[in-house]
Amino acid sequence: MPILTRRSAALWALLGAVPFVLLRGRGRLRAVAVEGDSMLPALRPGDWLLVRVGGRVAAGDVVVARHPERPGLLVVKRAAYRADTGWWLESDNQRAPGRSDSWDFGAVPDTLVVGRVVARYWPPSRARRRIDTSGTLGGQPAGMPGRPAQRSQR
Repeated sequence: MPILTRRSAALWALLGAVPFVLLRGRGRLRAVAVEGDSMLPALRPGDWLLVRVGGRVAAGDVVVARHPERPGLLVVKRAAYRADTGWWLESDNQRAPGRSDSWDFGAVPDTLVVGRVVARYWPPSRARRRIDTSGTLGGQPAGMPGRPAQRSQR
């Protein structure tokens, strides 16, 4: 029988707790995998997130929403500000190949916002309850050079 180290024991405890957390009655949670580089450095491809479905969103939160032009596609973005027509959602890494956010499709109606990210649970080395909400990328504002200058200034 293999010997469990503290780290592997913590990992198995975490993995065993995930189904329990997903089924708790304090609001529905959904697991979502991150693909692509548009949310670097806060989120990386292969990260797994817990999303509180219908959770209250505030500026700076990382959220999951349905793409307005492709409703079958979920996007993970940062809520920049609340516009009259919905949430303005931005990628942290504006230079990511293939990134798509409100600069491309406009504000996202509330009905398309699935919920707020409450934790990253995988991989274990990056698991944490709080995702960076500073909206910074290497000490710079989330808006990268090369995008319009009027970024999130509302």
